[in-house]
Formats: sequence, structure tokens, C-alpha cells
Amino acid sequence: MNRPSRSFLISALAVLSLGLSGPVLAGDPVRGQEKSLSCQACHGPDGNSPVTMFPIIAGQHQDYLLHSMRSYKTGERTNPIMTAIVAPLSDQDLEDLAAYYARQEGLYKIDAGLGVETP
Repeated sequence: MNRPSRSFLISALAVLSLGLSGPVLAGDPVRGQEKSLSCQACHGPDGNSPVTMFPIIAGQHQDYLLHSMRSYKTGERTNPIMTAIVAPLSDQDLEDLAAYYARQEGLYKIDAGLGVETP
């Protein structure tokens, strides 16, 4: 009887686990920065809004940013300004923007995995 090799089983488990690990976000932060001009009026050039009525999006989790923008696009969340801004954007545009803003330094930053520190 032929039994599968150990390396085959490890490879098979690795491939199967990829499907269970959640969504893979494939945004390009460089392209996101290039596409961020319309966002900057309210959220500032790096996502740190200078105006308190607009949220700071710098440093937010990429999946949260993507979900938020998609929700405005589908009408699940309503805001006339955001709805108009995301309406013409493709899903790739949204992923790129989320990747860019997630990599910016926001209100909090992680200090080498030792904890959260405020600026």
C-alpha cells in the first residue's frame, strides 16, 4: 500500500490552511497614494485629518478601511460626500486606498510589538 509522503501531507495542509486564513488584501499602497487626492480634502494628505468633524483614517486596519469604503459604495453606509467619492472607484482602487492609509501613522502606533504608545 502506498502512503502519501510526509512532505506531501505538509504541503497539502499548507494549501488547505490558506483558504481558512481569511481574505488576502492585495492593495498597492503606492498606487493608493496616487489615487488619494480626492480623499485629502477631508482626511488630510496622510489620513490625519486636521478637522475634527472628519475621521482620522491613517493607521486604521486595512480590512476595516476597505469594508467601510465598500459599504458607502453599496449604500450600506450613507454619507452623501463619501458615496459620491467612492461611486466611480473600482474595487482595486478601494484596495489600493485602504493599503495606503493603513500604512500611515495615525493616532496610535505599535512600539515594536511591546505595546501601543501615543504620539
